Amino acid sequence: MSSPLTGPVHVIGAGLLGTSIGLAARRAGLTVWITDTNAEHVRTAIGLGAGSPPPAGETPQLVVVAVPPLHIAEVVADALESGAVVTDVGSVKALPLDQIADQVGESALARYVGSHPMAGSERSGPLAASAALFDGRPWAVSPHVHADAGAVALVEELVGICGGVAVRLSPVEHDLAVARTSHLPHLLAVLAAAQLTEAVPEHLSLSGQGVRDVTRVAAGDPDLYSQIIRANGSVVAGLLRELRGQLDELIAAVDAPEADALVDLLDRGVAGTQVIPGKHGRPAIETGQVFVVVPDHPGELARLFADIGEIGVNVEDLRIDHDPGRPSGLVELDVEVGSAERLREALESRKWTAHR
Repeated sequence: MSSPLTGPVHVIGAGLLGTSIGLAARRAGLTVWITDTNAEHVRTAIGLGAGSPPPAGETPQLVVVAVPPLHIAEVVADALESGAVVTDVGSVKALPLDQIADQVGESALARYVGSHPMAGSERSGPLAASAALFDGRPWAVSPHVHADAGAVALVEELVGICGGVAVRLSPVEHDLAVARTSHLPHLLAVLAAAQLTEAVPEHLSLSGQGVRDVTRVAAGDPDLYSQIIRANGSVVAGLLRELRGQLDELIAAVDAPEADALVDLLDRGVAGTQVIPGKHGRPAIETGQVFVVVPDHPGELARLFADIGEIGVNVEDLRIDHDPGRPSGLVELDVEVGSAERLREALESRKWTAHR
């Protein structure tokens, strides 16, 4: 049996993830110590209430390493010398494990359990942090074959304390999963965004929500994502080679005089969107879209949401597209398909301009 997590928890790294973990752990009443090589980040994180400096001579129960990928192995190996259980929250698990195993003995390695919360933002630093960042989000826990069961349980308890949902995967399984669901999509977004730099301003004026959705993650820190992708390079490169063959197939389909091959590829894309889990990990439901014109004035979004609440329709997702030519925005509401028409009619009756 493992001891319950009562703290102290030492968070090393006061960026977005580290500060958010500190805030979430403090929310649960745990003692949190927080350190970083960037003194300004530490001051900001402490000012936000994410923890305090570690007292001299005391040992934490759990160390959370939230540093850039290039430094994970070194910092984890140092932290294991304290005798505490250590986890990291890096985006890649297999390579750091190999590097850590080269630096520490088997007994120390047993206290290391890698993990990876599937939550984040294009923003970075402690000011982007939130105690609610992990609420309801999957959080991979990746024990290796020599990991102590009590250490694994302690890390999974931290996940629950932070509001995350633990998903246990081996380091190799984890790296394949994130390559397919995170690293490859990020690189595709980068390629799509990079194409925009060749466009003339008149063409960019036609940009709609679709291009914003596709390119959003490309705004992430290039140095950080370079480290992440290189750490998982062999897996990502394998998927890119598969994609290269699919791209050749797509080019041939676009050039073909018949539409059948292109329709088949588009159908496969639709099928891919349908296997992405929905809210709370449940299968995705079929949704319908309702578009609402919202004047660009204070309080208008709040009024729209209040009306939707009174109508009694649950919104599964939403997007806002700002119209560059008018002082208004277009809000796209995703609702259960059977409720879409009822919502449109009810909004129209409340003087909103809405359409399907």
